[in-house]
Amino acid sequence: MKRLLISVIFMVLTASPLLWAQGPPPPPMNVKEVIALLKSKQRHEESVKIVMARGVDFELTPEIEKQLRKAKADDPFIQMVKESGPSERLARGGAPPIPPEEGRAILAMQNELDPDRKLQLVKEFEEKYPSSQLLTYAYSFAATAYQEKGDAEQVIAYGDKSLKLKSDNLMALLLLASILPQPQMLRGSESEKVKNLGQAETYANEALKLIADLPKKPGETDEELQKRKAQLNTEPHAALGMVHLQRSSMGLEGPDKAELAKAEQEFETAISTGNQPDAQDYYRLGEARSLEGKYDGAIEAFTKAAELGQGTVVKTFAEQRIDEIRKKRPASN
Repeated sequence: MKRLLISVIFMVLTASPLLWAQGPPPPPMNVKEVIALLKSKQRHEESVKIVMARGVDFELTPEIEKQLRKAKADDPFIQMVKESGPSERLARGGAPPIPPEEGRAILAMQNELDPDRKLQLVKEFEEKYPSSQLLTYAYSFAATAYQEKGDAEQVIAYGDKSLKLKSDNLMALLLLASILPQPQMLRGSESEKVKNLGQAETYANEALKLIADLPKKPGETDEELQKRKAQLNTEPHAALGMVHLQRSSMGLEGPDKAELAKAEQEFETAISTGNQPDAQDYYRLGEARSLEGKYDGAIEAFTKAAELGQGTVVKTFAEQRIDEIRKKRPASN
């Protein structure tokens, strides 16, 4: 199965544990958090952006205003806090604020390392908050837990449930785009293979569009935004590479050269786009090049896969492929 990607996604989607983009919205801030922010070394304009992004879970009362001013809040900041409260946001037609307990529950899923415990947290969340706007993200976390357990069918089931609640859930799109073209998902009929590959391609392209439109986070520079987008783009490009690689083998007269060329291009893009190339992307690139008859290029890719896959089965398989190519390839390409 493809690398465990949700932990990577979250590190790239979030600039801090409290700020999200195309991931679960953060819970609104309470009074103590706002005061702590005012007392921190955060620049004033960045503090304002953070409060505006998250909102607050309280109404501004004279007593709270007194506490904020004691923490050095100025008049504009006080007004901004007032406008970020639950009643003001609803009056402006904004989305209902996220209850703090729901936000904390989602963060607990994010931080939980044990897949079985994560699934239990998802079950508890579903039972307690069946109408929560965060349920789509809970289902995404369930999908990641099943990914860790190697249960691809459940990954797809929960990914689908997540997208039914929020069709532009980037986490779910990346998960499904990555897993649908994997070999274990293409063991059915020819029509089922075609369907799965088509869905994977659709999800990957939709993810690329969403990533392109990601906004900057508070305090994020243009360069940091581009790096974040680039790292996220590795996943859908690798997924598209798998789609084309699998389609290349469905031809009646041997490997489809046009599909192999597309696969090679997508894997090369996935490798060159991010700052942490993946061993499996190099391995699949080696497969595409080998099928194209580009033996030197295939050996180069498999060699890199073996280097990056130290301590994993990728290294073993890559070295086996290198030996196979050296034994059977022509004297010159």
